[in-house]
Amino acid sequence: MKKAIVEFIGTFFLVFTIGMTVITPGAGAMAPLAIGTVLAVMIFAGGHISGGHFNPAVTLGVFIRGKCPAKDVVPYWIAQFTAAAVAAAAVQYLKPIEELAKLTAGQPAVGPALLVEFLFTFALVWVVLNTATAKGTAGNSFYGLAIGFTVLVGAYSVGSISGGAFNPAVALGVTLMGLSAWSSIWIFLVANLAGGAVAAFAFKALAEDAD
Repeated sequence: MKKAIVEFIGTFFLVFTIGMTVITPGAGAMAPLAIGTVLAVMIFAGGHISGGHFNPAVTLGVFIRGKCPAKDVVPYWIAQFTAAAVAAAAVQYLKPIEELAKLTAGQPAVGPALLVEFLFTFALVWVVLNTATAKGTAGNSFYGLAIGFTVLVGAYSVGSISGGAFNPAVALGVTLMGLSAWSSIWIFLVANLAGGAVAAFAFKALAEDAD
């Protein structure tokens, strides 16, 4: 239960920060920096308790890698998706009604969105596994920054194509906020979970200490 609560807290602040910085009045072009930073600090804060996943795709990847017990997967997913929904409600409560009314739910082109969401979720989970679960990097102090900056780079690189979720919980949150269309949520679920799974299999095949 403690680990699931930590996953809720970290996911909440990630999705909350996304909504507060992306929806006007927000942080404009600096939004990805705030998003990557909040992910990093929440990982530093909760990583020693839950692993600091804050992302169902990361949980899947860490499970396949063998560093997340099967009994934790569903509780983590419940906590992550619930946190995203609560964060979306908080953002909608805090943002001006007139600004929320202006939002147009994004509907990205399917092919490009699937590709970039897969690629950067792969990159994210690959970085997580190599910095936070590998024996060769055990005890390092940079893993939170490495993970947060992966999301920052992804958001700047391909955010204009897909919205830059790289996280099924984030996809739920931004959809509830009205930033993304419900008809597009499957793109994120498929691409993000596939990216996380493939990254885990790649790690197991390539890392010398994958066992």
